[in-house]
Amino acid sequence: MDLSPLTAISPIDGRYADKTAPLRDVFSEFGLIQRRVRVEIAWLLALCDAPGLPETGTLTPAQRAEIQAIADGFSLADAERVKAIEATTRHDVKAVEYLIRERLPKDCAHLSEFIHFACTSEDINNMAHALQLRDGLAVLRAERDRLTDALAALANDTIALPMLAHTHGQPASPTTLGKELAVFVHRLRRQAARIDATELPAKMNGAVGNYNAHVAAAPDVDWPALSRRVIEGFGLVQNPYTTQIESHDGMAELFDALQRWNMVLLDLDRDVWMYVSMRYLKQKVVAGEVGSSTMPHKINPIDFENSEGNLGLANAILGHLARKLPVSRMQRDLTDSTAIRNVGAGFAYTLIAILSTLRGLGRMSPNEEALAADLNHAWEVLAEPIQTVMRRYGVPNAYEKLKALTRGHAMTREALADFIATLEIPEADKARLTAMTPADYIGLAAQMAIAR
Repeated sequence: MDLSPLTAISPIDGRYADKTAPLRDVFSEFGLIQRRVRVEIAWLLALCDAPGLPETGTLTPAQRAEIQAIADGFSLADAERVKAIEATTRHDVKAVEYLIRERLPKDCAHLSEFIHFACTSEDINNMAHALQLRDGLAVLRAERDRLTDALAALANDTIALPMLAHTHGQPASPTTLGKELAVFVHRLRRQAARIDATELPAKMNGAVGNYNAHVAAAPDVDWPALSRRVIEGFGLVQNPYTTQIESHDGMAELFDALQRWNMVLLDLDRDVWMYVSMRYLKQKVVAGEVGSSTMPHKINPIDFENSEGNLGLANAILGHLARKLPVSRMQRDLTDSTAIRNVGAGFAYTLIAILSTLRGLGRMSPNEEALAADLNHAWEVLAEPIQTVMRRYGVPNAYEKLKALTRGHAMTREALADFIATLEIPEADKARLTAMTPADYIGLAAQMAIAR
């Protein structure tokens, strides 16, 4: 059976193939091989520029361009050739080395032994994986920012729209819909900054991290400096102390940061789901859509449910990788090699979730009638401002008096007004409290700036 979105085992490449397509060039086998080639070519060109290695000769601009073109023009056919070579070598990185040998310009044949010179496979792999993370983050960042901007726009539009808050699921001091959404804007952007600040370490220091082969072959070369130039040339950060593998601590930090961002989004999904359930938010009717196979009236908040489910999968993968990858027996074991191939799945489930929430937000609008109705049935929430004003003026047992009046009792405007009339507080405060409604009691919510 041919592979297609209908025959794929994973929904990442099946049902959600259209959503995850931007990650295909990054985390696929092709994406990994392509980045291995980029690293190998960068190392080869760096060796050609290194003082202390006269055997590489001096490259002409044309030769340098031809060698760089092996990486820049790397194609699917080239990747297929690597896989064909690997069928014989049974070693994926060595197959990349042999592919580059085949593609070297004829007048650069003397460089064939400098391909993968003094490198262990992990020198190439850790760099390639770091480049995958860098490029995968760029895909997530674009959609992440689109989502946060859309949420900020909705928050701005509803920043002054009163809403009954609920703590412990019970009516609480009123807020505004926009302010509650602004909380999530702030949280998402704060966690996004943590993601963007995470460094991606890399190493190119040989079989056990000591430049053993490098120094044996060319003791006059400043190998740590040369390695750093190559690493930083890709926008990565050199890890100077490693075993055979880069320790993956940076990956763990990144995956933890991604999980925190995902958890904030999951929290948003659940709150919006609740606001839809309470009719505080309305969903647009889309012609042709079906909400239930038997109940024709249904418009379900499926985008937020889809997002929540995929965020759980994303964090399960990212959480496992964050716990597993930093642990390796002595100088190297292979348990990281198979695990790290699933990074793309964690990113893909995150991307699916972001796009689902974004789609859901695009269908949301406030239900001002429902919001107003709930406020008008919650006069008991004004017990808080009344008792607080009473305390200001030293009225004894203010809290206890309002507790006796309101707790477990249905409150009306008139009942509160009668109580306020009996208070020994300034007349101006009596008038202000008597005129107050639940919709007025929103503090500074409408004036609070949101993150833009």
